[in-house]
Amino acid sequence: MDQSAPGTSTVAVSEELFAPVGDDIELCYQTFGDPEDEPLLLVMGLGGPMTWWDTDLCTMLAERGFHVVRYDNRDTGRSSRAKGRVTRAMLVRAFAGRRVRPPYTMSAFANDAFGLMDHLGWDSAHLVGVSMGGMIAQTMAISEPTRVRSLTSIMSTTGKRTVGWQHPSLLPNLIAKRGGREGYIDGSVLIWKRIGSPGYARSEADVRAEAAETWDRGISGQGVLRHMLAVITQPNRSGRLRAVRVPSLVIHGLADKMVHVSGGRATAAAIPGAELLLIDGMGHDLPPQLYETFAGAIRRNADRAGVRR
Repeated sequence: MDQSAPGTSTVAVSEELFAPVGDDIELCYQTFGDPEDEPLLLVMGLGGPMTWWDTDLCTMLAERGFHVVRYDNRDTGRSSRAKGRVTRAMLVRAFAGRRVRPPYTMSAFANDAFGLMDHLGWDSAHLVGVSMGGMIAQTMAISEPTRVRSLTSIMSTTGKRTVGWQHPSLLPNLIAKRGGREGYIDGSVLIWKRIGSPGYARSEADVRAEAAETWDRGISGQGVLRHMLAVITQPNRSGRLRAVRVPSLVIHGLADKMVHVSGGRATAAAIPGAELLLIDGMGHDLPPQLYETFAGAIRRNADRAGVRR
């Protein structure tokens, strides 16, 4: 285990590790904090590697008594690539509501996460998912409720098409072909300008640095399209979310153009007793200025699950 930089934190940080989770899929993951603390699994969204869970946020969560694990979903970063070709025409048909068969579904992502928990020796864990990761975490809470201690769903939705919609102007940008590393970085800046948090300043240099790191970790164009088709074809979980009984927190930005805030409101309304935290000026990203807010809210929600161990 490595340690954080001297004078900043004593949180232990592992090297990047790998876990076989079935279906010829191996996930890359990293841990923060004490293995004796409460297990917390961070589930990232569409096309995003685990590094989109910023190290500072992971450290804050570990300092609040969690053993934090972030990981690359299938088809992202250093995790395995799945099979099945997706075309842009398929995405457009699915977006229009026509029937399209995806290579895999939200349930496959959920099973990957449960496989990682098995590898870690975790019978259960607190789950925090952002965007598509929130959809995965919701699916996990529905399918294996005894394995979920608490649920935090950030800037996500229930799968119901009449809520959490994406601004129509975004789809061409998301599926546009961009060649090479510089093309990916330029495209990331363009998307960030459209969906980032208008109330929280972030420099273009920081966005470019994150995009460069994402590219260098490994980008799969087909993987991103497979993610997108899984999202567009996901089922409406509203009815099944009413059976979720774990402490639940829903966080959503009021300026989110990728997943309209109606998705967060619908998620909180569907889960009995869920807390809804709406943040003015927050778009579809995780601004560093809000890390303390996120970490504190996640800790409070986890405390509702009972005694720490």
